[in-house]
Amino acid sequence: MVVYGMQLPVQSQSALYAESWEAAAGPADLLAVARAADAHGFDYVASCDHVAIPRRLAGAMSTVWYDPVATLSYLAAATERVRLLSHVAVVGLRHPLVTAKAYATLDHLSGGRLVLGVGAGHVREEFEAVGADFEGRGGVLDETIDALRAALGPEEFPEHSGPRFSFRDLGQAPRPAQARVPVWVGGSSPAAVRRAALKGDGWLPQGDPRDRLAEQIAKLRRLREEAGIEAPITVGAITEALYVGEPGWDTGRRTLSGKPQALAESLRAYGEMGVHQIQVRFRSRSRTELTDQMGAFAAEVAPHLT
Repeated sequence: MVVYGMQLPVQSQSALYAESWEAAAGPADLLAVARAADAHGFDYVASCDHVAIPRRLAGAMSTVWYDPVATLSYLAAATERVRLLSHVAVVGLRHPLVTAKAYATLDHLSGGRLVLGVGAGHVREEFEAVGADFEGRGGVLDETIDALRAALGPEEFPEHSGPRFSFRDLGQAPRPAQARVPVWVGGSSPAAVRRAALKGDGWLPQGDPRDRLAEQIAKLRRLREEAGIEAPITVGAITEALYVGEPGWDTGRRTLSGKPQALAESLRAYGEMGVHQIQVRFRSRSRTELTDQMGAFAAEVAPHLT
């Protein structure tokens, strides 16, 4: 069975994917969408992470990037079952103990619904502004994942010793509600795929087209097998933009639209290549149209994804 989740609207407004109605939207819209996801069986809702956007990138990326811990904590209190994913937390911008404190609290408050998605980041000025290592961010992320495994584990006084970070005899409570917080690694570069294979509980590809995804999944599994890792890994995919039914307006040439069973047939191809969860995005002209699309997908498309 392929489960489905979604990146929340409003909380990040890159020109690559934000709909026009989001510019005037706010907390009430986020709440409505998160509650709809909770009600319609979505596996997770996701929030992005950027601290500050340089002026040179603001036109394309915008400067609207809600803090993921604050956003997901806010939504945790308004939902009951949907999981809360950081997609992705740029953990190299912060010391692992700072990250662990925030996300352990989120997991504790939400009753164990956190999925910690992590990535290396790509905005140089952002790293420089907070004194983080941009050039060495891959190595920083590798060690940070190890440090977070300790800091988000069961021990009140976690221990980690590495070339960049070292801590012991420093207690953090509350502890996460989950015995093991799932860590999903984002990115599709060779380094990111290797990192996901060797260190992740899940992999979050960054927009791999269908004709390339199967090869990437095979590589991921081969790397795990060569390393002797037998634990299962959750493989994800970001689908094409979707519209359930005939839109009656221009949703773009790359949008999958049409009858529910036809959409399901197309999306089943992801499961056939080894994907466990799909991240869906719906074209919409308003919050109401978005939540209607979510409901239609859950009722008419999702039952046919098996």
